[in-house]
Amino acid sequence: MSGHSKWATTKAHKFAQDAKRSQMFQKFSKEIMVAATIGGPDPDSNPALKLAIARAKSRSMPKANIDKAIAKVAGGAKDGNNFQSYLYSGTAFGGVTFLVSCLTDNFNRLSSNIKHHFLHANGSLGKQGSIPYVFEQKGILEFPKTVANEDDVMTVALDSGASDFEVEEENYVITTEPSQFSNVKQALDDAFKIENYSTSEVTYVPNSYVEISEDKVAQLEKFIDLLEDDEDVQDVYHNAEL
Repeated sequence: MSGHSKWATTKAHKFAQDAKRSQMFQKFSKEIMVAATIGGPDPDSNPALKLAIARAKSRSMPKANIDKAIAKVAGGAKDGNNFQSYLYSGTAFGGVTFLVSCLTDNFNRLSSNIKHHFLHANGSLGKQGSIPYVFEQKGILEFPKTVANEDDVMTVALDSGASDFEVEEENYVITTEPSQFSNVKQALDDAFKIENYSTSEVTYVPNSYVEISEDKVAQLEKFIDLLEDDEDVQDVYHNAEL
């Protein structure tokens, strides 16, 4: 019986993970299609598309999925024209600040859902479109230390415009200003032929954190899951220190 239960649990977990990955890839496809629709399907001449592709690759989205999303636009599909981007900010769980990046073809649905999620968490929403002062937009590049030695990576990163370089247990983490992200990434790619970034994106990074009590952690994680499961939500950022 225990063997059967273990298999059932593993299978359920795998299905949950597969569903999450599929959902994530759908969001990346939408982002790629919007970028390609606005700036054209050639990433070499479309920085927004190049960035969207880099982000998708860093989360292990298959090349075939990326190519399919671009091909739709190149083939004349206008799906990307239907979507608009929105930013929502809010607070919940004793002062934790959230920033929710959205891409939707139905603003009324999005607005209603976001309000419902925050109301259910006893939170409050800020002005739509505003970025809370606790977040800064930064480029983040993270990859394994096995790529090259520390001195070489640090030299290339800083010489190409990176603003910070950190060494963690298994990875290098390089921070850039958004305007320098592409330059730094290109320099690293040229120097080290990096194939596997664990993070490669321009994102929002908190500059201060709010400590969360243990009894609220599960509720906060459930709230984040609800937001991320929303079809119109692309990313969820927060400054909770778990």
